[in-house]
Amino acid sequence: MTDIAILYGSVYGGAEELAETSASRLEDAGFAVKLFSDCELDDVLAANAPNWLIISSTTGSGDIPQNIENVYTGLRDTVPNLSKTGYAVICMGDSSYRETFCEAGKQFDEAMYETMAKRLVNRLEIDACETMDTAAASAAWIGQLVDKIKQ
Repeated sequence: MTDIAILYGSVYGGAEELAETSASRLEDAGFAVKLFSDCELDDVLAANAPNWLIISSTTGSGDIPQNIENVYTGLRDTVPNLSKTGYAVICMGDSSYRETFCEAGKQFDEAMYETMAKRLVNRLEIDACETMDTAAASAAWIGQLVDKIKQ
């Protein structure tokens, strides 16, 4: 069984790298983890994971990266009942794009809320203007996520 599904949307590889680092940390904490990219919503739902971690960079004018767009579209179009699913979102962006900063992650957060999924921890927004080390920037947050899931 998969304890945590990690869905990542990446354009240049930063979100993918963070997803892999996060998967290692979560596995070290004792969770079974499965990574998802270039897939459909049905693929993620079939894993039957009680918790989802969504990690997304933002592209263009606040757009969802193409490799995770089908999952987002599936959530928005079908609005499945995910009331038994916990979720958390890490969004990555560049604050110089003020109006669309971390917009892809914000859109995923909203879509998950609409499915009645339960937010486990507050969304983490990582600013490329402030940090290049996303693993370090997310370490404490991942620790909080682990604690929340284990409760």
